[in-house]
Amino acid sequence: MDADLARLAREHHVEPQYVDWRGRPAEVPPETMVAVLAELGADASTPAAIRAELERISAHRALPPFHAHHAGGPGIPVPEGAELQLAGAGEPVLRDGRALPPPDTPPGRYRLHLRAGGREQATELLVVPGRLPEPPPAWGLMTQLYSVRSAGSWGLGDLRDLAELAGWSGSALGAGFVLVNPLHAAEPVPPLAPSPYLPTSRRFVAPYYLRVEDVPEYADLPAADRERVAALAAPLRARNRTLDPLDRDAVWTSQHTALTLLYRVPLSPARQTAYAEYRNREGAALTSFATWCVLAEEHGPDWRSWPVQLHDPGSAAVAAERERLAGRVDFHAWLQWQLDGQLAAAQRAARDAGMPIGIIHDLAVGVHPGGADAWTYQQMFASGMSVGAPPDEFNQRGQDWGQRPWHPHRLAAAGYRPYGDMLASTLRHAGGIRLDHAMQVSRLWWVPEGAPPDQGAYVRYDRAAMLGVLVWEAYRAGALVVGEDLGTVEPEVRADFAASGVLGTSLLWFEREADGRPRPPQEWRESALATVGTHDMPPIAGYLHGDHVDLRDRLGLLTRPVPEERADHRRGLADWLALLAGLGLLAADPAEVAAALDRGEQRYDTELITALHAFLARTPARLIGVSLADAVGERRTQNQPGTTDEYPNWRVPLGDAAGRPVLLDDLPADAGLQAVVDPVRKR
Repeated sequence: MDADLARLAREHHVEPQYVDWRGRPAEVPPETMVAVLAELGADASTPAAIRAELERISAHRALPPFHAHHAGGPGIPVPEGAELQLAGAGEPVLRDGRALPPPDTPPGRYRLHLRAGGREQATELLVVPGRLPEPPPAWGLMTQLYSVRSAGSWGLGDLRDLAELAGWSGSALGAGFVLVNPLHAAEPVPPLAPSPYLPTSRRFVAPYYLRVEDVPEYADLPAADRERVAALAAPLRARNRTLDPLDRDAVWTSQHTALTLLYRVPLSPARQTAYAEYRNREGAALTSFATWCVLAEEHGPDWRSWPVQLHDPGSAAVAAERERLAGRVDFHAWLQWQLDGQLAAAQRAARDAGMPIGIIHDLAVGVHPGGADAWTYQQMFASGMSVGAPPDEFNQRGQDWGQRPWHPHRLAAAGYRPYGDMLASTLRHAGGIRLDHAMQVSRLWWVPEGAPPDQGAYVRYDRAAMLGVLVWEAYRAGALVVGEDLGTVEPEVRADFAASGVLGTSLLWFEREADGRPRPPQEWRESALATVGTHDMPPIAGYLHGDHVDLRDRLGLLTRPVPEERADHRRGLADWLALLAGLGLLAADPAEVAAALDRGEQRYDTELITALHAFLARTPARLIGVSLADAVGERRTQNQPGTTDEYPNWRVPLGDAAGRPVLLDDLPADAGLQAVVDPVRKR
């Protein structure tokens, strides 16, 4: 790459090189670099333009618009002789040409004013809490909530099911938490995107998680309307005893009709006051989200295809539509209020059952480019880019997740408030938050629109600021944070997580020494959530039999010959079988077990699933997660990265090894589940 282009890239925190999943250096194509820099506001189209950009940067160095100060961290560089004032705190401390907050300054946001050379500048300063408290040692179930249905579910697992799962696992099994998929908002009209990791909004919640009968106004519903609600629910509940793919469109169509009936029931004075308080608390963000929902009902769920006068959420045309459709806008705000109440009830049920943590909510990496957040905060996102990942062992062609990344410069100029508000909303009724693809606080793989996923580049964010806002919001909520720091993660990111009290993620199949051998349990890190697998991999039973190799071969996702993939899988699995036997966790001969698995026999599956969780129990990990799919013997993969409609991603209901549906009601009597969780319960 041209040296000036590489230098300009680094000035904008774009990496011209990276290390791939095999540990080899890889170059970013120059055309990718030019496209990424253009999105960041830098013209790199010609050598002359690049030189001009470099000269401009050298001539205009200024205070950053936002600075997060971590305990012991560097302050803000200031000119010599500058006059400083820190609003809301004492006099700033100057040290080595940097301004720091006074000692013992409480965590929070402050405004730093600077005057030097006749020029005045100001920057926002966030004083970050020193470290999040260490969570108590605990284990918990991990699940995709929509897949966990009960006899009362409307075809999808809902917030009542979450409350009951938390209550049962906490009181009967001693679980300390339940970790669920992102519950972020989806489209307001069919077709609904099945992926919880491609939402329209990360601040608000998908209404199909509501239990209709738990809306307080249901008690006042006229008898005829109750009969209609029951008739809407009946066919959906009948599907709960099948393994047919989950149908969000059918569920939401029926729920929408029922919830419309409930919306018409007048609120009591106390409920009216509570609703007004909720709307006041959520303010303009809720109004904008509800407005997007109404416009999406009329014009489709991608704002980029709407009439051009509706593209700007602050326009007079949008204001006129909001007034014309005020009743529908209020309905969508009312739905979010109901969700807020049922989320609170789920966390309350968890804590009442003795859980020290409760519900841990997952946070997706980004949002749909045509969705509500992308419309409301258009300037906060990089419009010509998509978030993804470079090629890795399980996704050898790379990944494009179709999500808009935050625009680092504009987000900083906004004081990271859209980011902080979204975190605060997710944490409001939670004991913790899981950060999917935790590198989102440090760097993201940007893929220019139209380019293949392997032709992207890493764009760096201000990690101190992103992590600082995350820690600050978790501190305010009294919640823990788990970062999914899997794959190619820089050592300094994990070090910053540990220093901030953010837990990492230790995934058994990925925990290997430099020579490829499985890492013994005593060598695992303590500050982490330890699990066997993740939602992007097959459950343990499927992994043992190499289902993922067959599936990726069938879908054309392999870049190596199938025999090579199978041999690699067998070698890795043999290493784990030997280690389990050596630790006394596997009674059978490893060679016989491997041969039985090759023959497709399932007689060792439950023993192996139990042994792997007994292995986790021997690690020092602070938290241990047990996948509910693993505990009931499920073999089907929930999501196959790199596919959309080729596989029923995110539409797989919970089932057992025999191919039978498993309902929430069935779990207390499931002896296999009890055996799997027993080792972690004892720890």
